[in-house]
Amino acid sequence: MKMPLRSATLTGLSLMLLALPVQAQSRDRASTPDRDKWNLTEIYPSDEAWKTAQKKLVAELPALEKFRGTLSQSPERLLACLELQSRLNKEFSRLFVYASMHSDEDTRETKYQALKQEMTQLGSDFAAKTSFVEPEILKMDRSTVDGFLAKDKKFQAYRHSVDDLFRRKAHTGTEGEEKILADAGLVTGTAQTIFGIFSDADFPNPEVTLSDGKKVKLDSSTFSLYRAVPNREDRKKVFATFFGKREEFRRTFGAQLSGNVSKDMFIARARKYSSSLESALDPNAVPVSVYQNLVTGVNANLATFHRYLKLRQRILGVDSLHYYDLYASLLPGVDLEYTTAESQANILAAVAPLGADYVATINKAFNERWIDMYPSEGKRPGAYSNGGAYDVHPYMLLNYNGKYSDMSTLAHELGHTMQSYYSNKNQPYPDANYPIFVAEVASTFNEALLIDTMLKKIPDDAARLSLLGEYLEGAKGTVFRQTQFAEFELRIHEQAEKGEAITGDSLDKLYLEIARKYYGHD
Repeated sequence: MKMPLRSATLTGLSLMLLALPVQAQSRDRASTPDRDKWNLTEIYPSDEAWKTAQKKLVAELPALEKFRGTLSQSPERLLACLELQSRLNKEFSRLFVYASMHSDEDTRETKYQALKQEMTQLGSDFAAKTSFVEPEILKMDRSTVDGFLAKDKKFQAYRHSVDDLFRRKAHTGTEGEEKILADAGLVTGTAQTIFGIFSDADFPNPEVTLSDGKKVKLDSSTFSLYRAVPNREDRKKVFATFFGKREEFRRTFGAQLSGNVSKDMFIARARKYSSSLESALDPNAVPVSVYQNLVTGVNANLATFHRYLKLRQRILGVDSLHYYDLYASLLPGVDLEYTTAESQANILAAVAPLGADYVATINKAFNERWIDMYPSEGKRPGAYSNGGAYDVHPYMLLNYNGKYSDMSTLAHELGHTMQSYYSNKNQPYPDANYPIFVAEVASTFNEALLIDTMLKKIPDDAARLSLLGEYLEGAKGTVFRQTQFAEFELRIHEQAEKGEAITGDSLDKLYLEIARKYYGHD
């Protein structure tokens, strides 16, 4: 996952008889070696330094006011405003990255929750103080603006933003309307914030006892590990326990999601879009038809997915394929496991065709603490790359459990990291960010390089077949499952836009309907 965020020995296959690296099962962050944790002191050397930088930014924000009502006076005036806004925005992003990533280390820690809240409030204030900029530019004739842009080569960094602003003119409000939308930022993220804290920090994660007597506490990271254990009854118990506990809180989760959908509807209506879908896609200039055609095209080819599921059922030798069978290794006795050192060596070999500079930079990511590698209590689940600290380098969050899927995820997030690294290195700040619509190209390409390398290295047919199964699971997740999520998200927004309620029970019903279609009723 790309966020505005995201070593070497002999390589080889590790079978089940090889133990997972100790750190992969560590649940205590304090016991994780520093080399396996990101080093956020490169952003700010201390919380005190962060606070000093934050106060400096707050003190500089009023300087924007002197440009109000003057942007059309001269090219120099417009350029000075854009440069100040860009510089302050870059510092804001750096401040936010530090606070949010510290918070992700342990979502139970209120200190960094508070820093994130401060930055949310500051972001709303920043947006309010710059709410006059876009409306003032749009009041000018386009020919006048183009004349300004031609006066100074420094305007080149802002040309794309200005072009895009005029493209979105119909959805940009007056200065007063833009200020209201900026102030609304104080509340529009509330539902997502509550979900994150409840799901990652406060949720009462259940325990399950496996057939060997081992007790496991099932949070998102341990669920990802134990949903793939060889014993089918254990997998069934893991799924039932994990999702059963979440079912108890379906009303709370439903209310949180409903709040987020309401926020999307508010923004769409305030910006005069016909739907939440159009509102979400238009900032990246993506036509609604692209989203709709994706859903339609994948639906038209679900038979291919169903055929894959039948093949998985046949190879596993089960009478019927259940959800808890989807992540099991295809072949008994073959479990693809890799230490982080092996993963790093394999990834470096895989990306070698991309050049020495690419490989050297990934080596820096491994060796200079760009990555927070292992799961721990309270840590945000999943994985991401964050390139928001423009003048530093991207960072990556992982929850590495030692499986092939974890190695593939590491390669994937390194793709995001490298795209951000090269973009930040070669583009001025206003042009450095890239739209989410193209963000997955570099990451999935890295995954393809990795599977190609591993298939060439591994001679054992059973291991190769299992590896191919892993790759097909990745393709399933990238194509079919993500489209399933996209269709679900579209449907709940459409329901809300028709005035229908969004509750835990209605979400359960809708998701089951869509899941049955994608996975097949039988």
